[in-house]
Amino acid sequence: MSRNRSLTLLSLGHACVDVYQGAVAALVPYFVAERAYSYAAASGVVLAASLLSSVVQPLFGALTDRWAMPWLLPLSALAAGSGVALSGVVGSYPLTLAAVAVSGIGVAAYHPEAARAARTVASGGNTGMSWFSLGGNVGFALAPLLVAAVIATGGLRASPLLVVPAVAGAALCTAAVRALRVRTPAGRPTESSGSDDWPSFLRLSGAVVCRSVVFVGLSAFVSLYVRQRVGGADVAGTAALCVLYAGGAVGTVLGGRLADRYGRVAVVRRAYALTGLAVAGVVLVPGPAVYLFVALTSAGLYVPFSLHVTLGQDFLPGRVGTASGVTLGLTVSVGGLAAPALGALADTTSLRTALVPLIILPALSGLLLRGLREPAPGAPRLPAR
Repeated sequence: MSRNRSLTLLSLGHACVDVYQGAVAALVPYFVAERAYSYAAASGVVLAASLLSSVVQPLFGALTDRWAMPWLLPLSALAAGSGVALSGVVGSYPLTLAAVAVSGIGVAAYHPEAARAARTVASGGNTGMSWFSLGGNVGFALAPLLVAAVIATGGLRASPLLVVPAVAGAALCTAAVRALRVRTPAGRPTESSGSDDWPSFLRLSGAVVCRSVVFVGLSAFVSLYVRQRVGGADVAGTAALCVLYAGGAVGTVLGGRLADRYGRVAVVRRAYALTGLAVAGVVLVPGPAVYLFVALTSAGLYVPFSLHVTLGQDFLPGRVGTASGVTLGLTVSVGGLAAPALGALADTTSLRTALVPLIILPALSGLLLRGLREPAPGAPRLPAR
């Protein structure tokens, strides 16, 4: 099994799993329309998907630092899909929260082991990790289209059909696991080069938290906001969410290539400078031009995405699973914790006012990364089997 084929399987499996991160936000307008949820209640659904994921993902990362657990990949794909599939048919708000929480746990279990495997296949390279991350971003981008195709025609009661990507993802992950067994035979961990740099890792994590709040906040509300700004009912909002996610496909691959040329830290800082201006355009510029600024925001948020992962792994070369669990999981999912606050602010003021704080956070990310040194790329660390 070639390196490229192994990386392709991991990337496609990543796409199938991350459909369910995007699907939760894409379901929000339908919960508002069919169940009359307030902004705060709807953002609580996003929080439920994020909260348990935030807590348990570093735990899964720590476990994968000690033992290889490839069986987590197909199992977590099925868990992520089952939770979203049930969210539209359970009757009460608490059960809806529980269903999306199960999906969040599935996503949490998947990412640390998958990122460790991708690092091994890509030999720690930026471009290889960007292709793995691309799969997840494509899944995000397809989520609004998938949800619209299923829910717009059949209503929330059709949500069980959303389990289909999970089944495909489980099959792809199973094939990837078999390929990895050939590439990485059983044995004791190999030694990783370098020592763990916790201060730099914590600064990086703070920057990713700010990025996460911006991304999750826009994911939860940009669809509703654009519908208010340009009209067009559900179509306008779905289009904006697709632009937000689809721009990530370009941004992720571009980020890997730019990092190989200019360095990861420099590229990440400049991306956040662009993001601050683009978010201001989303919030303040009227009319259809909002779609252009959503696209620029997407690129600015996603250029650093895979670079966060490789930077974190190189800052903590002895704890690759933990670094992956934090950069791909905790700091990303924690953005969901801010969603209810944004929703409550929108309920008491306006949706536009609630989005204004998101303009400041990219600048804060840039400040946290100021003076940060580029770490030396470390050798992939293989856990024991």
